[in-house]
Amino acid sequence: MPSAESAPVDPPSPGGLAAQSGESGVGGLAGVGGLAIHPVTGLGEVRPGDDLAAMLAAVLVPADRSVSPVPGGLADGDVVVVTQKVVSKAEGRIVAIDGDDPEAKRALVESESVRIVRRRGDLLITETRHGFICANAGVDLSNVDAGTAALLPVDPDRSARRIREVLEHRYGVEVGVVISDTFGRTWRRGVTDVAIGLAGVAGVVDLRGTADATGRILEATEVCVADELAGAAELVMGKDRGIPAAVLRGVDPRWLRPSSVAGEIIRPPDEDLFR
Repeated sequence: MPSAESAPVDPPSPGGLAAQSGESGVGGLAGVGGLAIHPVTGLGEVRPGDDLAAMLAAVLVPADRSVSPVPGGLADGDVVVVTQKVVSKAEGRIVAIDGDDPEAKRALVESESVRIVRRRGDLLITETRHGFICANAGVDLSNVDAGTAALLPVDPDRSARRIREVLEHRYGVEVGVVISDTFGRTWRRGVTDVAIGLAGVAGVVDLRGTADATGRILEATEVCVADELAGAAELVMGKDRGIPAAVLRGVDPRWLRPSSVAGEIIRPPDEDLFR
């Protein structure tokens, strides 16, 4: 329900969103041509054992490119954002659980955690094996069959690499891939999508040592562009539309490089001021 300070926002049209920018930003953070975001429709239900990369390719790289939800079909330099939920489904990370049994859910969450950070009632803030700090270890009962829960992929970076490799080697398109999931933010209300797996697109763009618009040298600015891409994609996917992927076109080509969430985004324990 919208708060008193917010107003309902109409869902984006099926054609996607486009954000235009007039000038290049500091350190290559903004492209001159703007960014277009296209929802990937027509994927169908994903089930354990499905070849998710091939399913995406069938929609995004069809023989008749005019029927692709992305104008002209998937192209070199695009970034494909895929929700964790369909990745977990394809990889068989679905388990049976009685959703009405809080003890069963608590036990499942604890089994997926390496550390309990905070506990309040049924809510657990935990650290997962991946190093993520999130609610309930990412265990999710939404958008799955009744009596089941989705767990996070074992290695989301590997999941992203596989999708990227299939699209490149089988279908000849070189793209970046982001696996996204919905996280809360400490000290802020609301949730947003972030990157939990990456391949072929930067996690963090380091602007330290570059000049800002006034010529001042930046000393601490590192931009997590992967999270920004994941959040942008969620605008056209939504939580209740059944759209599990999106394609972003117009991403700065300098961001397209080898990367991983584990190597670039997860903060090492010795840098954690709150541990």
